[in-house]
Amino acid sequence: MLKAHAIAGLLAFALVATQAASAAEEGTAALGRALFERDWVTAPGSADASGGLGPLYAARSCAGCHAGPALSGRFTEAPERRIASRGLVLRFADGAGNPDPFYGHALQSQAAAGLTPEGRAVLTASADALRGYVLSLHLAHGALGDETRQSPRLAPALLGRAALERIDTAAVMARADPDDRDGDGISGRAAMIVTDSGEVLGRYGWKAEIATLKEQIADAFALDMGLSSTRRPRLQGDCTPRQTACLASAQSASSPGDHEITEAAIVSVAAYLESLPLREPPSDETAGARLFTEIGCAACHVPRLRTQDGQTVASFTDLLLHDMGPDLDDGVGAPGVASSEWRTAPLVAMQPIGGRRYLHDGRAATIDAAIRAHAGEAAAARARYGALSEAERDSLAAFVSAL
Repeated sequence: MLKAHAIAGLLAFALVATQAASAAEEGTAALGRALFERDWVTAPGSADASGGLGPLYAARSCAGCHAGPALSGRFTEAPERRIASRGLVLRFADGAGNPDPFYGHALQSQAAAGLTPEGRAVLTASADALRGYVLSLHLAHGALGDETRQSPRLAPALLGRAALERIDTAAVMARADPDDRDGDGISGRAAMIVTDSGEVLGRYGWKAEIATLKEQIADAFALDMGLSSTRRPRLQGDCTPRQTACLASAQSASSPGDHEITEAAIVSVAAYLESLPLREPPSDETAGARLFTEIGCAACHVPRLRTQDGQTVASFTDLLLHDMGPDLDDGVGAPGVASSEWRTAPLVAMQPIGGRRYLHDGRAATIDAAIRAHAGEAAAARARYGALSEAERDSLAAFVSAL
């Protein structure tokens, strides 16, 4: 009897502990959502540390670019054929990934008091359905460097992004074929990032240049909002040595060792993203699903990959880098990644709602336009898509839209 009471007590304790842990996780995720949606302020208005936004920045909040968990960046019509964009940022680099010598890694269109924003990007509607828009760049401090190129980058939908970290590295490496040994024209390669503890697989970012979800969060805080953390300790944000006024502003606003974003805040935002559900894809028995595999889309947009715990994740990506040809080559590379190479984008939350756009730069207003922009290693799949009947293409688009 005593043993039965003891066992019952242990079970009750375990239940209470589990409920407490679950409540703590929910609380952390709720705090992360609040931080994600928070509009940050510039120094000296920031109460969290001695600094704040900037000194130069592109957005005031994570939600300023990510319109919602199921939405990527979106476009809306504006007067005079202008396009108002939400979630579109402009990256600067040369073919090797080196930032612009003056403007740094990205266009910072907002600034703290007393500083001048770097400039603005104006989008105008284009008659070319495959291009979608024309971008005009207006810079406040002269032209970009001779080797610098510009690349619009669209904020992705957030559903399922946290699950990418759970995918087993071995499952990704097993699909890599950098020398195209099987002769299928697809030579995906893994983006390996050198860290203090060795090489790790790049999973996040359009070029797979970031390894973990927390690193991606810290990078977004630093680059897009100028909010420093122990992971990204630059108090001056994206200011370069040539931007002396920006550097002086950062030094006057902060003290050495201070950071606007704590590690606990990064953990909380990660918990929020991990709490977002990853919806199950539609049946693979539909006509659209069969066509997706038959014409070769599934060769790179792999429907499921194994996780470290033996489960699977339906993210429709192989997490590998692929050469996508000249149309998608914008001249902006990353360290070890050519400007024509892109990590296979996860096909998650693809519904065409709310001004939704597709591809890394948002040029495609439809799934059809996005497919037609594929080339390079995807050229054969694009050709097979072009040979489909209109009804078959509609069926394929309906399948992708439901992911």
